[in-house]
Amino acid sequence: MIDIELLKYPIGKFKKPQHISENMVKEAIDYLRLFPTYLEDTIQTFSDVQLNTPYRPGGWTVKQLIHHLSDSHMNAFMRFKWALTEDNPTIKPYDEAAWAKLVDYSLPVSDSIPVIRFIHSKWSTILESMSSEDYSKTYFHPDSQLSVPLAEVALMYQWHSTHHLAHIQHLIMREKW
Repeated sequence: MIDIELLKYPIGKFKKPQHISENMVKEAIDYLRLFPTYLEDTIQTFSDVQLNTPYRPGGWTVKQLIHHLSDSHMNAFMRFKWALTEDNPTIKPYDEAAWAKLVDYSLPVSDSIPVIRFIHSKWSTILESMSSEDYSKTYFHPDSQLSVPLAEVALMYQWHSTHHLAHIQHLIMREKW
């Protein structure tokens, strides 16, 4: 029997900590800086068949996951920049599932990997330069109707990166690749 919830959330759902310490933020920065390497190392020997394999029944393919990571992290990076330069800006949500159906998701992953590497390089540089006051800055998310502090967002994207990498890693284990 397939546990679809485990396949959807192999590391569990994101849980906002009651208190976010400087060490937690530092760990998130370190992970986000290294994430492109973790991702590349994981898929470096993948064939086209493997890249076009869904990570779970009804889920995205590995290729779609990688293009999603590029888009999602590009949006997150821009949201950080808006929050650092504006007072609680309202961000623009987007329909991730609809984006995954656009033609650019059929491009080779070699088009998105450098984008992920570039975004994470710029993003981790900004994250490392931020003060504790910067990490308390917020953006407003209209879907949740909440203002979200950047410290929480940093942890959320550490989780997001780990979450999707785990999708691929669990697929590797299940398929014995």
